[in-house]
Amino acid sequence: MPTEAEWEYAARGGNKSNGYTYSGSNTIGDVAWYDDNSNNTTHQVMQKQANELGLYDMSGNVYEWCSDWYSSTYYSESAGASNPKGPSSGSYRVYRGGSWRSNARACRVSYRTYRDPDNRNYCLGFRLAL
Repeated sequence: MPTEAEWEYAARGGNKSNGYTYSGSNTIGDVAWYDDNSNNTTHQVMQKQANELGLYDMSGNVYEWCSDWYSSTYYSESAGASNPKGPSSGSYRVYRGGSWRSNARACRVSYRTYRDPDNRNYCLGFRLAL
């Protein structure tokens, strides 16, 4: 799984970023299945517009686990770092991206949240990264 920094870099469109609010657009319905358009279910990938790197569903559909442990001070502690890693231990893991049950705010590429790593539910998945 990607680190939180890797996930956000990919969701923002990497070095091709246009600075969108959502992954690939400022209009959420172009790129995400979320609470206003999902009909309360997940959707097959690649049904919405890709982001600048050609990645689909980085906003909405299902939240995505990151490999980092959660820290509320992650951004202040890692300011200026290149590909910062989260803390080496903790109680909660980070997940990002929003889901089909999320409001538009939770689908923004800047939104972050966390859960116990044993958490399992129908709006949470993962993305493999090399």
